Amino acid sequence: MKQRRLVAVIVIVQLVILALTSHTAGASQFPERPPLGEIQGEEKQIVMVEVSQKNMDRVIKKIQKAIPESNVRKRFKLVYSGFSLEVKEKDVAQLEKMTGVTRVDHVMTYQTTIDDSVPFIGTENIRNQLDRDGEKLTGKGVKIAVIDTGIDYSHPDLKPNFKGGYDVVDNDKDPMETMPRQGGITIHGTHVAGIIAANGKIKGVAPEAEIYAYRALGPGGQGTTEQVIESIERAVEDEVDIINLSLGNSVNGPDWPTSVALDRAVELGVVAVTSNGNSGPNMWTVGSPGTSTKAISVGASSPPLKTPYITIFGEDREISVNSMSGALPWNLRRDHPLMFAGLGRKEDMEDAAGKIVLVRRGIIPFAEKARNAMESGAKGLIIYNNTSGPFMGAIDGDPLQFPVATISKEDGEWMREQLEEKQKRQIRTIFRHEEDLLAPFSSRGPVTHTWEVKPDVVAPGVSIDSTIPKGYLGLNGTSMSAPHVAGAAALIKQAHPNWSPEQIKAALMNTGKQLFDLEGKPYMPHEQGAGRIQVDKAVRTDTLVYPGAVTFGKWAADDRREVKRVKLTVENHSDTVKKYYVSPPLDAPDGVQWKVPFSFEIEAGEKKEVEVVMDIFPAVLKEGIHHGDIFIKGGSEEIRVPYLFFIEEPDYPRVMAFGFERGDSVDSYRYEVYLPGGASEVGIALYDPDTFKFIKYLDAKKDIGRGLLEVELEGVDLANGVYKALVFAEQDGKEDTLETMIFIGDELHSNADKNNRDE
Repeated sequence: MKQRRLVAVIVIVQLVILALTSHTAGASQFPERPPLGEIQGEEKQIVMVEVSQKNMDRVIKKIQKAIPESNVRKRFKLVYSGFSLEVKEKDVAQLEKMTGVTRVDHVMTYQTTIDDSVPFIGTENIRNQLDRDGEKLTGKGVKIAVIDTGIDYSHPDLKPNFKGGYDVVDNDKDPMETMPRQGGITIHGTHVAGIIAANGKIKGVAPEAEIYAYRALGPGGQGTTEQVIESIERAVEDEVDIINLSLGNSVNGPDWPTSVALDRAVELGVVAVTSNGNSGPNMWTVGSPGTSTKAISVGASSPPLKTPYITIFGEDREISVNSMSGALPWNLRRDHPLMFAGLGRKEDMEDAAGKIVLVRRGIIPFAEKARNAMESGAKGLIIYNNTSGPFMGAIDGDPLQFPVATISKEDGEWMREQLEEKQKRQIRTIFRHEEDLLAPFSSRGPVTHTWEVKPDVVAPGVSIDSTIPKGYLGLNGTSMSAPHVAGAAALIKQAHPNWSPEQIKAALMNTGKQLFDLEGKPYMPHEQGAGRIQVDKAVRTDTLVYPGAVTFGKWAADDRREVKRVKLTVENHSDTVKKYYVSPPLDAPDGVQWKVPFSFEIEAGEKKEVEVVMDIFPAVLKEGIHHGDIFIKGGSEEIRVPYLFFIEEPDYPRVMAFGFERGDSVDSYRYEVYLPGGASEVGIALYDPDTFKFIKYLDAKKDIGRGLLEVELEGVDLANGVYKALVFAEQDGKEDTLETMIFIGDELHSNADKNNRDE
């Protein structure tokens, strides 16, 4: 019970933060914070301890002797070599230095980030193609693990394909979605499973695949590193062929335990597919396990859609809107008056009848804003972001028969300005046929530290209709993109049962369709990977090249001439000998020269490793990211391999993934923050929210290594209330900050839990 309670209290950031945090280059409205003093910590933490399997018992005994207050929680053996441990923060440094301990990481929290989309990726073009046993390609005989919130296995579209699984939240063999009586009902896993293998009223990508459900995320769609890794281990033990993880956190780190676990699952022969995250459109927003090197990380693109745009009558600006899940699609056909209604409270809606209502995100839940607008007689609700850029959202509870859309902060503030200039403004909705555009919410790479290209591919993730408990619903997100790829992998696996996970990943990447924005400019490798999947071409490809994308790392501008070599494996899966050509980028900038083999032959069924050499003079190149494509010609299709490299230290955020919540005791609190490159100084400075006067450091530390910093604060001596917090981290002479509001006190905390559940 104690272990479960400790895991349960590590919850998602939105439960306790008034507004989403934002990455800024600084905080100009804050006065200069005072210098840090010497600080020590006594806080409890939960960490993942990596050790060799043969030494695990010996290392545990040594730890228990040296740190008697430590407590071993769960042991792992297949996809993660080690165990989870409860230990005081002051003892972590001692733990890291112990003989036999490979590395130590903190436990993190995870969240759940077709009818038209299934044929769009090419499935209908191969339905009549037969596998080696003469069966049509439907995923028959392929075992797919859905690691998620569980699934409603009684749903008529899923019941025939459900074959079992496990609930690691409740520790039983019943992986049903969280039900109303349990609180925090969920629908996510059922929606994901339907995209993969629905076989009833709607058809998934692989409608005859076998579905195994592993409930790693409990009420409200929340789960921990322990639960996710345990689910991966159980799926591998159950000998599944494919794992789908439509979940993630905001930790952009390649060596996070869940990313490592997926890498090891792939090494054990399992195809691992994971969502890239919904924190776009900025760089560096991909989160673990989407940072896994060997898994297939998936971004979101749009299937064929009539995309709604809103305009203010008499103005040239067109604003893209995202329909909110759980509400009616934005499908208005008439002009309507526009009004601004603050935060969307009841008292803000007094004059909303017959109008489109514009409100600001924050303070009260999306569902409450929407119901207030609907009950006031409004025709629709537009919610604009309270931080830079667009966002996605969902209505909790029963779906609303009322149109709700979201727009960016910049667009929302522009609309407010138009209303201030002229009170009576009309809003009009226009529709444009669009497809194969990157979703603005789709997280971008690359991965910090390794600078790898992520996502690997993209797939439809906008307005995807699929199964939910007792019905169907359209949802948005990379959570919807990943199962398209998992289903596609099942079709490839059925057609080529002896292909390895690396070969299946290569087939999907090598045949991806390169995507272009509305101006005809190709999206960058860290935005679209190798492109949008085309499963029909992936199944039929006669050449595989892997890795499907490469990174040449980073250099300092004052580095001397450097040579970087990467090896590509080329496989000939045709029945005849083939001659191949490697074509380097034709638009290489000054300062870069390429050396590649001009041509080479590969016998039928054979493979060859070829070397691509980049000869670079860093001083000649401009600072920043450089990218392009290497082409391999000679198979039935020309294969494009995207690449990237950096000059000078990339401008990744020095601080990310901040969360703050109540601890176990009355006056204790927890916070966590991820430091991609470590920090010479990191902490939380508190200010008066009205005057911005500095109050005190809630906590601060020096010389912290890269990774997740998780701290429990005991005896917090602050008056109950709301505080403006500046979370800062400095490393290599650069400081980044996150600005947010935090709550201190029981009553305010309970209100925050209630009011920020879906923000």
